[in-house]
Amino acid sequence: MCGIVGYIGKRDVAPLLLEGLQRLEYRGYDSAGIAIHASGKTGGLKTAKAKGRVRELESRLPKRFAGTTGIAHTRWATHGAPNDENAHPHVDAEGKVAVVHNGIIDNAAELRAKLTADGVEFASETDTEVLAHLIGRSEATTLEEKVREALRHIEGTYGIAVLHSDFADRIVVARNGSPVVLGIGEKEMFVSSDVAALVSHTRQVVTLDDGEMATLKADDYRTYTTEGSRTTSSPETVEYAAESYDMGAHDTYMHKEISEQADAVDRALRGRIDDRFSTVHLGGLNLDAREARGVRRVKILGCGTSYHAGQIGAQMIEELARIPSDAEPASEFRYRNPVVDPDTLYVAVSQSGETYDVLAAVQELKRKGARVLGLVNVVGSAIARETDGGIYVHAGPEVCVVSTKCFTNMVVSFALLALHLGRIRDLSVADGKRIIDGLRRLPEQITEILAGEAEIKKLAELYADAKSMMFIGRVRGYPVAREASLKLKEVSYIHAEAYPASELKHGPLALIEPAMPTVAIVPDDDLLEKNRAALEEIKARSGRILAVAHAEQEKADHTIVVPKNEPELDPILMGIPLQLLAYHTALSLGRDIDKPRNLAKSVTVE
Repeated sequence: MCGIVGYIGKRDVAPLLLEGLQRLEYRGYDSAGIAIHASGKTGGLKTAKAKGRVRELESRLPKRFAGTTGIAHTRWATHGAPNDENAHPHVDAEGKVAVVHNGIIDNAAELRAKLTADGVEFASETDTEVLAHLIGRSEATTLEEKVREALRHIEGTYGIAVLHSDFADRIVVARNGSPVVLGIGEKEMFVSSDVAALVSHTRQVVTLDDGEMATLKADDYRTYTTEGSRTTSSPETVEYAAESYDMGAHDTYMHKEISEQADAVDRALRGRIDDRFSTVHLGGLNLDAREARGVRRVKILGCGTSYHAGQIGAQMIEELARIPSDAEPASEFRYRNPVVDPDTLYVAVSQSGETYDVLAAVQELKRKGARVLGLVNVVGSAIARETDGGIYVHAGPEVCVVSTKCFTNMVVSFALLALHLGRIRDLSVADGKRIIDGLRRLPEQITEILAGEAEIKKLAELYADAKSMMFIGRVRGYPVAREASLKLKEVSYIHAEAYPASELKHGPLALIEPAMPTVAIVPDDDLLEKNRAALEEIKARSGRILAVAHAEQEKADHTIVVPKNEPELDPILMGIPLQLLAYHTALSLGRDIDKPRNLAKSVTVE
């Protein structure tokens, strides 16, 4: 969940690294640091580190901090409190080795004890410092072999970049479970944990696989396994340019990304709709019609927002394809020794395509012979490469820690998958056309919802004094309530809980009082009267109600009215005003919207 960036070439390295760190700050922002091969007569490695944001590091850089090779890091703490000492890069006892690391070394305590017994004094509480000392103590003659030898002792996950003062012409990097991307320039090379730090300099990238290393020199690079065997890695062109990662005219990335959703949904649909047969083309599934008809169950795995998208997706697949489906947190699935059925289709969902719990679940499923599809946003990501096929959601770069447009595009992608499976099975041409027409209406309806932002802002300011909020919905509305509850928690820090509306009388009604507002998802479907009965229960106990509905609700104190689509697609639209509600609630409370406390964007550790 940390950000790594490195450069080797002819340019002054410190400004490049700082720029890269600023683009990666959404991946971690409790401390930052830089190590460079210093220019001049003294040479050697120089480091600068600071607790806090990248701007704190920039203010602390010495005036004489020149060099053309360096590595840098922005941290999201896993071992040790955020402070200067625990910030990366970490160095060995002689100051010859500098390491930046994303991931967790599981056996760090054991290695630390052995090194301490050998007389090594540690300067930090981190697991990463162990790696710096192991590399520094290696008697191998090349930096590549020193790193390889150290990694043989490591259990856990890592994406690392290493400098050594005796090997000033290179950076050595390695990956196991945490992303490492090489940027190929003209007589200069870059490395990062995310293409966001690279695209302003090059769009030619090489993504390392697990168990792969690379050596970067100014005019060349080579890749190889941790065992030393050469690998072949051809550069690919990044889809999005640097402007896609800029904030533009918006005050925050979250607001920018909410506002981009109509275009993002249009991208997800483009080129995929087949009007002739009232279905969609999803060639990346690698699943022919005979295989699709053999699917007896669908299991969707994700974490956080992706899990909620999976819950909506499971309902869509059941409704349109009539295949039993459910969603489960990947972090739970991988530890409960699940029964893996050959007739079950597994779908792994992740914005980054690198979420560690999801990736680990995919690897376990593949080991047991399951068919696994990926539903991811990042082309060439680990989950995309590990799965048998899948769907790219085409949301575009999402920088804000809390997911908005990617969540929406994930749900749209599940609608495409459900329609595809349904038309192969028993969904009629008429129903297929109905869903396609509904999908085509989505961008215009999203634009209509966003046009009502001013009114949603007023409601957010009205409810921002709440210390806790409840979100409720039934069937299709319940996962919408869960996602809306998560958004509010993530970005505003207001405690929020989500329950099925049918569960109110089984316990949660005890919480209802004037100080505890309820946000109710009330679509105009066959459960409308059931949902209205839940509003009656809340009003009878003097609870305040904000409804999200297709028409004004008499029992609600306030209603956000959203346009109506097909019942199966309504959850896509009903979640969008609640993104704006969370955003403006956080804004009114003065929160750091793009970088909420304690959170990071891409969760690449357990």
